[in-house]
Amino acid sequence: MADEGTPWARAHLALTLLAIDPAGLKGLWLRARAGPVRDHVTTALAAIPLPAKRLHPTITDDALFGGLDLSATLASGRPTYTPGLLATPSLLHLAMAERSPPGLAARLAAALDTPGHALVALDESADADETLSPALTDRLALFLDLSDQQWSDTAPLTLDAEAITAARARLARIKTPPEATHRLTEAATQLGIRSLRAPLLALATARAAAALAGRSKITEADLLTAADLAFAHRALPLAEMPDQPQPNPEPPPDQPDQPTDQQSTQSLPEELLVEAARAALPADLLARLAQGRAARAVKGATGTGAAKSGNRRGRPLPSRPGRLGTGARIDLVATLRAAAPWQPLRRRQSNRPDAVLLVRPSDIRLKRFVETSDRVLIFAVDASGSAAFARLAEAKGAIELLLAAAYSRRDHVALLAFRGTEADLILPPTRSLVQTKRRLAGLPGGGGTPLAAGLKLALAAAAQARARGLTPTIAILTDGRGNIALDGTANREQAEADALQFARLIRATATPALVIDTANRPQPSLQALSKQMDAPYLALPRADAHRLSSVLEAALGA
Repeated sequence: MADEGTPWARAHLALTLLAIDPAGLKGLWLRARAGPVRDHVTTALAAIPLPAKRLHPTITDDALFGGLDLSATLASGRPTYTPGLLATPSLLHLAMAERSPPGLAARLAAALDTPGHALVALDESADADETLSPALTDRLALFLDLSDQQWSDTAPLTLDAEAITAARARLARIKTPPEATHRLTEAATQLGIRSLRAPLLALATARAAAALAGRSKITEADLLTAADLAFAHRALPLAEMPDQPQPNPEPPPDQPDQPTDQQSTQSLPEELLVEAARAALPADLLARLAQGRAARAVKGATGTGAAKSGNRRGRPLPSRPGRLGTGARIDLVATLRAAAPWQPLRRRQSNRPDAVLLVRPSDIRLKRFVETSDRVLIFAVDASGSAAFARLAEAKGAIELLLAAAYSRRDHVALLAFRGTEADLILPPTRSLVQTKRRLAGLPGGGGTPLAAGLKLALAAAAQARARGLTPTIAILTDGRGNIALDGTANREQAEADALQFARLIRATATPALVIDTANRPQPSLQALSKQMDAPYLALPRADAHRLSSVLEAALGA
């Protein structure tokens, strides 16, 4: 084992505690790419006293919960069912856990809520917006991030089988002081952890640590271990922490020294638990986890395009009853499963005892697929005289940075600019970085601010993109000083009314949008515009290209 305090030693301790009490700790969230480093961890999991079963993100409900055995049913003439993977307590290995659909995450979360099962979620994500489902992270006590672990700093993880067996026998007799639960709950509150499961999982971790150390009750060292392993990855960065009052309690009277095993947990302040949790993981990891939460928080902004149902291509969905018609594709296996249990009854009713298979229209099951469309980010940039010189360069740089990072996704970028009395589509939806730089270099600036014309053209561009099978998202960058009406006249009141009208049209079409205020001070008119559009409002008065790009990536889920 590596030296104490290293990430590899922390991994050894986490796996040992999980082997002691897999039912109490529920499992492990392991962030690491497939390779020899991760293989060291998965090999050591054999010490957990549960049968290992492997899952994948596209596993079906029949495989999880059991279902009809088609061949046995047809052979015997009576329904024969097979048990699923969740029929007996098991250690579930979920590969590519970051790609698990919400339905599978909900089913596994329900399985973890029942005694017996434990889960090892193998997270192979490389970006901040790729992360494990909150339904699973809320139920797994332990977290290990080995994505940056060097092979030279690792070694095979050998767990002490005798120590683990002795700790399991000792676990049921571990005493929990009342102060332990209180202090873990207080520490979770100070760390910004909103889940009520977190203190319970931390308490189970502390009990396993006490059993491993050969103690009869939870001590300060066990609480620190629990805070390190169960709280660190759940904590919010300091910038997101809620303000907490700082009381000034009177110092307690001196107390005589007591043996370590009998020392009360009352002497351990919550601040030490908080510091232990924050010191366990690097600050950039907390920032990446928070960025992933922020990317999913904006309404209508996801990292992919819209999902379209069909019966030809895409990710398979469970089949559904239906009628054969134009374009429908029958799911033969599902149809046979639906018909098999009724064969004895149908043979008797039809007086055809020699019939091999009787299928009725109610048995027909049709295939279904879901296809994710490409997404296009439509930037509507204010190129008027009030904004061109201050913000046009930043907008160009931000668009270039976003498009440069879009090759790993299916994102397209479109650019329109409004200035003078009209709006122009400078760049149709494209993924070409060279073409984007060429168009942006010639983007003019100056003149009035026809905000309504910009919104009208953005809405038209979104409708055209949707007709091509793309999922549009509109980002509006302006300082809010709209002064040109839709008819081209310099009428500020009419210009504001026209802009609000098209904002309501964007909301009516359910097009995700984002309003970025680039003025030196927040503009009430833009706040009202964002409300009418049902879109997030961001005030960025002094944003450079890199900050603007990062904000757009987080808000739009890019």
